[in-house]
Amino acid sequence: MPFPQKAITCLLLCLIAGAFHSIALAQVDSARYTAAGIKKLSIDELMNIEVTSVSRHAEKLSEVASAIQVITNEDIRRSGAKSLPEALRLAPNLQVAQYNSYAWIISARGFNNVFSNKLLVMIDGRTVYSPLFAGVYWDVQSVMLEDVDRIEVISGPGGTMWGSNAVNGVINIITKKAKDTKGLYLSAGAGTYLHDNVTARYGGSIGKSINYRIYGMRNEIDPTLKPNLQPNNDNWNLNQGGFRMDYDGDGADKLSLQGNFEWGTEHTNPRPSSFDNQNATAQWLHTFSATSGLQVQSYYDRTWRRDLPSLLNDELQTYDVDMQHYFQLGKKHHLVWGAGYRITYDNSQNTTSFVGFVPAIRNMPLYNVFLQDEIQLTPEALKLTLGSKLLHNVYTGFEWQPSARLTYTSGQGTLWGAVSRAVRTPSRIDVDYHIPTYPVPDNVQHVGGGPNFVSEKLVAFELGYRIQPTTDISLSAATFYNIYQDLYSVEAQPGTKTYLIQNGMQGNSQGIELSGVYQAFSNWRLRGGYTFFHKNIRDKPGHDFDTTYEGTDPQHQVVIQSMFDIVHNLQLDITGRYVSGRPQSVVANVPAVSQYSNLDVRLAWQVKKVEFSITGQNLINANHVEFATFRIPRNVYGQIAVRF
Repeated sequence: MPFPQKAITCLLLCLIAGAFHSIALAQVDSARYTAAGIKKLSIDELMNIEVTSVSRHAEKLSEVASAIQVITNEDIRRSGAKSLPEALRLAPNLQVAQYNSYAWIISARGFNNVFSNKLLVMIDGRTVYSPLFAGVYWDVQSVMLEDVDRIEVISGPGGTMWGSNAVNGVINIITKKAKDTKGLYLSAGAGTYLHDNVTARYGGSIGKSINYRIYGMRNEIDPTLKPNLQPNNDNWNLNQGGFRMDYDGDGADKLSLQGNFEWGTEHTNPRPSSFDNQNATAQWLHTFSATSGLQVQSYYDRTWRRDLPSLLNDELQTYDVDMQHYFQLGKKHHLVWGAGYRITYDNSQNTTSFVGFVPAIRNMPLYNVFLQDEIQLTPEALKLTLGSKLLHNVYTGFEWQPSARLTYTSGQGTLWGAVSRAVRTPSRIDVDYHIPTYPVPDNVQHVGGGPNFVSEKLVAFELGYRIQPTTDISLSAATFYNIYQDLYSVEAQPGTKTYLIQNGMQGNSQGIELSGVYQAFSNWRLRGGYTFFHKNIRDKPGHDFDTTYEGTDPQHQVVIQSMFDIVHNLQLDITGRYVSGRPQSVVANVPAVSQYSNLDVRLAWQVKKVEFSITGQNLINANHVEFATFRIPRNVYGQIAVRF
């Protein structure tokens, strides 16, 4: 079925919920459209949400000079998502593909591959980008979705504010404050692919100024399917717990302390792999005045993995401290500046001489300083933002990432444009990776890290428009043209059987991202978007490499979410998506993937403080492939949740 027909089919399936409207309209009181006390924001309130990921200080979503999408707690809950990657499917400006039962591939603006290394991900300000494999281990990045306040998703460079690796996008997962999670929450679910899911959380207060919560959860997922529809050996489980404590007195200081620990097992060949992780984050905010404040954040993160397919045992420890200060200078200048230091210790012990990292132990310090000035050129309408970050890393020394953004706000619309430079600094897989690891004779094939590997570079041009034409509709559009230099390559050395990691490619990409929210009736909301993406990657003069390594990207993508209240305590939610085909990739001999459409449907019934729900995921296809050859099965699961 061609793309337009597929997209229309997906849209029509999402709109089925509208048929219920004529039946239920007379019964519904719009003042009662809340789910167990969870507030559904109006379109005006959604556009006035304050986001912090673009400029590192609060600003209205409607006035942000960036291609940003916000996934709210209500969006997540009503989608039926049970993991962070599933929740991120709701952002139309992300490319999300499930690789197998526990591995996901997530990117923004292309380069969607096994090592999606140009996307920075943070959880409450803690960076979860791995300097070992230059990407995110999504299997160990988990939060209790009930306690997520919002997810801010930026497509486009964010290096000026956030540093290296924020090349094509930034994801910032922000959890609720402890004062917003008081009481007891319990949930349990099970299904055909979701083997079981159990969650418990309790929140309370100590006096008037201290609030806290503690939580624990367990997920167990069944295996995906082989091409012959027999089960793969990739079922897995994750166990997690943690706490958060906030101090918010009447004075100028606010303190927050939170920590998490997790462990799990993944069934892999030849034996199960395992992992555990612990982290702790502390944050202090001091307010000098209504226009000036200081924030200091520090975190510690330890991740240990025993990866038996590659026969690697890796322990990664990160210490990070970051400071930022914002203040008003005169009537026209709003400045934000800051500095940070991060030290990462990686101990990667290979249990065989076939594959590994040389040297086995590497210390990776990172220093940075940044400055940004928002200049109000006219009293309200025109604003110019200039900034840059200077950082120093262990592999390439100093790197700089400047940006300039211009915003024009008039009436109900905001027009913005930006020019930015961002870099993806080298990771251990670029420089220290070797197959095999022992000294290799010239007549034996060998893949070696690139001793002269430099940062991958991007210069991005963006133009966007965001408008709220009526109180029931908000729309946004963003276009971009990206120019890349010094992209990753693995190339044969003349006259030998040695392959070295180099910077042998360059190219460009362009696309458009459309999104919107429509309050069709007081009890029915639609949200979603469409993305078009195209890239042209080529070898640099004097280099030769298969360019399919740089991502198997779908050209078209559609996401639509429908949230419909049949009556005040009965909800029908439908999420549809279409993804066009992916070309073949040289990485791990990944074959091409055909286009696919899918549909998730959730039906929920609330009785006082109890919510019963049944969710069907991937309902269009009994099983389908999103990346490589693992077939993702249909999943139907039931859940009961209690809030006291």
